[in-house]
Amino acid sequence: MRRREFMTLVGGAAATWPLAARAQQPALPVIGFLNSASPDTTTASVAAFRQGLAATGTIEDQNASIEYRWAEGRYDRLPALAADLVRRKVAVIATTSGIPPALAAKAATTTIPIVFTVGVDPVEIGLVASLNRPGGNLTGVSILNVELAPKRLELLHEVVPTTTLIALLVNPANPNAETLSRDLQAAARTLGLQLHVLRASTERDFDTVFATLLQLRAGGLVIGPDTFFVSHTEQLTALALRHAMPTIALYREFAVAGGLMSYGGSGTDVVRLAGVYCGRILKGEKPADLPVQQSTKFEFVINLKTAKALGLIVPPRLLVAADEVIE
Repeated sequence: MRRREFMTLVGGAAATWPLAARAQQPALPVIGFLNSASPDTTTASVAAFRQGLAATGTIEDQNASIEYRWAEGRYDRLPALAADLVRRKVAVIATTSGIPPALAAKAATTTIPIVFTVGVDPVEIGLVASLNRPGGNLTGVSILNVELAPKRLELLHEVVPTTTLIALLVNPANPNAETLSRDLQAAARTLGLQLHVLRASTERDFDTVFATLLQLRAGGLVIGPDTFFVSHTEQLTALALRHAMPTIALYREFAVAGGLMSYGGSGTDVVRLAGVYCGRILKGEKPADLPVQQSTKFEFVINLKTAKALGLIVPPRLLVAADEVIE
């Protein structure tokens, strides 16, 4: 073989090596991120999830990719979104917004690992066999926000002590609505209050809810833990202020936006812990071997500016107990 022919052959082979090497590189593992809300209302949660992944050395677009699926407040879309992630053959599915996406993912696959975040006992709703030994393909983080609902009622009652009727807002599409209503009815009786349950599952329902509150002459409103309500924090806050309705909700964003009070677990902390578990699963751990975590970070926020606008006097004891007072 003549020298020119040899160099041409070698040069041609060398040109193909980078292409061959790229073709042989394994594809990045894919994480499915299934959420009931919309991306514009969950930027803090997404950031917290990435932070949790990073704690395990998992960085989006470097050594893993994330496929985001948003239900935009429509729980009926979740089964199809979960099925789409299963068809995509993701390595793990994170359901980061309560019971509905967790149940949708559970129904969609028995093999792909699922990491959930829920505000109730996951054993009671059938997600796992036990907290310490979940079994199957699911594990996650529980924040017990439904169990904290009676405390929210108690806090609101302390700020409006003369009222005899307080309302509870639930989403009938959420499986926690019945448990929440039952628990708060019992708590209301203990406090000598009458509790009226109102329901909303679409934005159109909100005006009806507040019109009913005025008709009932309710002294306050407890907003139940639900991703749909969280994603409409601004709208609910505006309505509560417009109708001068003392209101308490779950996450601090409600109080920051102008709501009277918020009390509950830290939503971003829960999602961060879910990110840690997803990263550990990508590294080979199995969900059945990862105990369900109980988030212990709670936040009590009082908007004193709103209280003054409503003509309410917040007891000093609550101001001292609050993690944050907005003035």
